This record gives sequence, structure tokens and C-alpha cells, in this order.
Amino acid sequence: MKLYHGSNQEIIKPDIAFSKKFLDFGKGFYLTSFQEQAEKWALRKAARLSGNPTINVYNLPENFSDYKVCSFETENELWLDFVCKCRKGEEINQQFDIVMGRVANDDIFKTIDMYFKNLWTKEKVLLELRYYQENNQICIINQQLIEKELIFIKSYTV
Repeated sequence: MKLYHGSNQEIIKPDIAFSKKFLDFGKGFYLTSFQEQAEKWALRKAARLSGNPTINVYNLPENFSDYKVCSFETENELWLDFVCKCRKGEEINQQFDIVMGRVANDDIFKTIDMYFKNLWTKEKVLLELRYYQENNQICIINQQLIEKELIFIKSYTV
């Protein structure tokens, strides 16, 4: 499958050591199947850190039978709990090689923040999340999987 990573530079060989910890699915290398979403990530990162907004394009085989995969098909209670724990720094993602699901972007995180502050119930948050634009993210946690399976195709600037 073709995947995209938005950055402020070309990344031929991703290294998880450079990843941040307090992200939706914890520390890992993040990709998306949505090119436009990666372009937004690249523009945002380049604006924050300088550099050129760059889209890195990769190929990843779709057969993950040799790996431990956690896939959230929808924003459900399990997804919400997982994202909240990872955003708080809990390393629950370490039991997996890959985690896939929706992005808790700034708009979505505002909704999740209402839950963090005990202003909304889980049910209310999950109901609200249904109205946000479709997106996805694939977080590769296992560096060996990156080295063995993820193939760099090209990069381009936005």
C-alpha cells in the first residue's frame, strides 16, 4: 500500500528514536494513506521547525501476519482510551508493532479534552467525533519492521 509522511525534510530511512512520545498512538513513525493529510502535516511541521514542507512516499506490504497489529476501525471507547493514555505518556503502544486508526487532530483533540476535563461523557465525545473529516494514521512502533518492510519511493515538496 502507498503511504505518505509529511515532514520538513526528506526521510529515506525513518528512525523511531526521533519520534515524540505524547502522540495519539505513542512513540513511532506516523504515516497516512491520505496524501492531502500528509501535505497539511508537512506544511505545519515546516512552519514550526523551518525546512521545506516535504512529502515522503513509501510502500508498505498489506500483509501484517508476522506482526502484532492494533487496528481501530472507528472511534470507539477502546480508541478513545488508547489515545488518551498515549497522549498522557503511557507506553501502552509498546505491545504492538503497528497501530492504525483515526487521527485525533486539533479539532478532535478539543473534543477529547472535554472528556479529559470531565465536562463530557465518553458517549458524548464519541457521538461528536462522527462529524469530523475522514482521516487515518498508521504508527509503526517496531524499528525492525521499518527496516525490513517500509520501502521509500520518493519525496516531493509542497
